[in-house]
Amino acid sequence: MVVYSQAAKQDLIDILFGLLTWEKHELNLAHCEKYVDDIVDIIDTIDKRIIHRNCQFDIHKKFGDKSFSYKRNDRTQWYVIYNWDKYNQIAYINKIISNHLTKE
Repeated sequence: MVVYSQAAKQDLIDILFGLLTWEKHELNLAHCEKYVDDIVDIIDTIDKRIIHRNCQFDIHKKFGDKSFSYKRNDRTQWYVIYNWDKYNQIAYINKIISNHLTKE
């Protein structure tokens, strides 16, 4: 099972809003919603994965123990920060952050 925190839900809303108001490209609502839906579809598979990697970046460690990365394109990679309940097979999603905001 995958459970989203309020903060993670807000991250998805912020991603949608960011795409809609992006000055570099004019994107329509349907495209932006599909983009966010694709991210959610990938996140919803985390509980089925065999390997759960520990966070590597300090900024990620503030939000959870595990990190899953989703490479959207050549420039953008999304990191999903979560805590993993191995016994119950539950991923608690705490943060969704792009590589553009992950800087060390």
